[in-house]
Amino acid sequence: MTQTVPPALSQGYGYGIVLGVGFAFAIFMITLTHILKRYNNEVVTSEMFTTAGRTVKSGLVASAVVSSWTWAATLLQSSGVCYRYGVSGPFWYASGATVQILLFATLAITLKRRAPNAHTFLEAVKARYGTVTHFVFILYGVATNVLVSLMLIAGGAATINALTGVNAVAAIFLMPVPVVAYTFVGGLKATFITDYIHGLVVLIIIIVFALTTYATSDVLGSPGAVYDLLVAAAERHPVPGNEGGSYLTMRSSGGVTFFVINIVGNFGTVFLDNGYFNKAIAAHPAHALPGYVMGGLAWLPIPLVTATTLGLAALALESSPRFPTYPERMTEADVSAGLALPYAAVALLGKGGAAATLVMIFLAVTSSFNSELVATSSIFTYDVYRTYFRPNAGGRSLIWISHVCMVVYAAIICCISVGLWFNGISMGYLYLLMGVLISAAVIPATLTLLWDGQNRWAATLSPVFGTACAIAAWLVTASKSCGALSIECTGSNTPMLAGNVTALFAPLVMITAATVVGGFEKYNWKSMGLIRQADDRELIAASGLDEEAQREAERRARASQEEEEEKLSRAFKISLTVTTILAVSLLVLWPMPMYGSRYIFSKSFFTGWVSVGIAWIFLSLLAVGVYPAWESRETLIRVTTMMLRGGRLPKRQVIDGEAVKAEESSGSATPVGQGPTKGSTA
Repeated sequence: MTQTVPPALSQGYGYGIVLGVGFAFAIFMITLTHILKRYNNEVVTSEMFTTAGRTVKSGLVASAVVSSWTWAATLLQSSGVCYRYGVSGPFWYASGATVQILLFATLAITLKRRAPNAHTFLEAVKARYGTVTHFVFILYGVATNVLVSLMLIAGGAATINALTGVNAVAAIFLMPVPVVAYTFVGGLKATFITDYIHGLVVLIIIIVFALTTYATSDVLGSPGAVYDLLVAAAERHPVPGNEGGSYLTMRSSGGVTFFVINIVGNFGTVFLDNGYFNKAIAAHPAHALPGYVMGGLAWLPIPLVTATTLGLAALALESSPRFPTYPERMTEADVSAGLALPYAAVALLGKGGAAATLVMIFLAVTSSFNSELVATSSIFTYDVYRTYFRPNAGGRSLIWISHVCMVVYAAIICCISVGLWFNGISMGYLYLLMGVLISAAVIPATLTLLWDGQNRWAATLSPVFGTACAIAAWLVTASKSCGALSIECTGSNTPMLAGNVTALFAPLVMITAATVVGGFEKYNWKSMGLIRQADDRELIAASGLDEEAQREAERRARASQEEEEEKLSRAFKISLTVTTILAVSLLVLWPMPMYGSRYIFSKSFFTGWVSVGIAWIFLSLLAVGVYPAWESRETLIRVTTMMLRGGRLPKRQVIDGEAVKAEESSGSATPVGQGPTKGSTA
């Protein structure tokens, strides 16, 4: 059970941030959507709502990837792993969850090549394999979104409750409301902009914590002081399975077990989360690869620095009266709930640290949850409603269905989260479990886009077979190792490791068997290219853009397709090389020699380790905080100037020669054609 610790802040702080900050962002984004509509001719068609016009530049793609991948678990779970295993934990978490984003760049480019007009990855599955396989992958896609959403809400509610005493059930139901409000109005484009703002604020708060811990704090203040306290902590309670019981070594048996679980589970939550495919679809062809690579490298120091700062600070300060649980250590339930981070922040900065943590976690939850809203609503809108109920649905009805899905989905997630809260199932438990439940679909989903030989039966049966084997391995291992199927037992490392590894690799058995029996498919990829965009003519006409404008946009789209195909083919070859090298470096070349050498950090090495992390996160701030604004400077200047002068962009400017130039340089004008456009969205 978690310990009863008096909250550092009053309930007023909690409700003020959840409602005040949340609705301030909602009002800001709704206002911005109307500004872009008035001064930049951005019509919220169904295509714009779901795909952001398919023209987003690399800076915003990177910032959206960073923000969407920065869950509450990214900050809370990584700090908890650090508290358990020491300096190895943050690295295992960061590297084990970065490679998926890097490798996903290849899948993103492939989807844009194979199915340039798709709205979801599942449409490509339907085009290749038909209805039965489509339904199987819909189940896995929705399950992924649900698991991610539950982790977000559960982790956020636990932190708000611990820091302010706000009733957890109230926090669960209040957090999603402002997110639904601005996503409801602005769609995917709104999530890109809020992701940028949220990510920027979160990075600044992490940097403040890092500089406080390692430079200015009156209780820590330097890497050397933290190092000495960690040595003392290891003497009081050495870590089982760590070299010498030390917190200052990469040689950690528990840490490397978590590393494997982390890699497997996160393959599922990236490769099966329609939110990442949404961003890939939204990216301009020339910006997909740099956006995902830059986003992955910019994300890595977020859990690394956060956990190396606050996870180690919790270990260093828990013997001090400043620590909330003093004189007791944190319980396992506290750690699993993600409370190492907020408790360390309170010990470091008192109420200021608690308030900064509250803002950081709230923004991490909301920026990721908006992506899940769009991801899930697009599945039900395009893969269910338009595919099976109303194939000729127009843009207006598609947007309406998206709105309904967002509201219903948010309500369902809140209700399930309440059930998990009262049954004691924490964010940490769900994080370890997710791979068992969904990762069996990773390999067949990847092969759907990358290999023309996978037949229909292999794609359909292998995920189901893999999940059944994974659940059996998980529960049987738990029963054998603990003798009981309690939450504590099933959530321990050994059963979770067995289940996760089985989930990822068991489908290979079924894929091989189905291929032997049914033969290779020899798919030609043509049916994916036949996926069509929605008919938004009614919405475009209502916006004031005439038919001549639409025909001109369609002509430009057809002319640019060949050029875009060349760009994507070149990007695919580069992606295979670059992402493979980066993945091998992060998973093998960097950590494994340190693990094999049994090295325990010296004080000077620890100082260098911390310094590299802090320098890296400053580079991340430049990459996803400064660069996107610079990349979109022309649009920002133009819209701001028109607002100050009281002007308005002429309706025709979006398609005439001058507007084409503006679209290519600033890229925020709404594409109105029925195919990919050449411009790039700011």
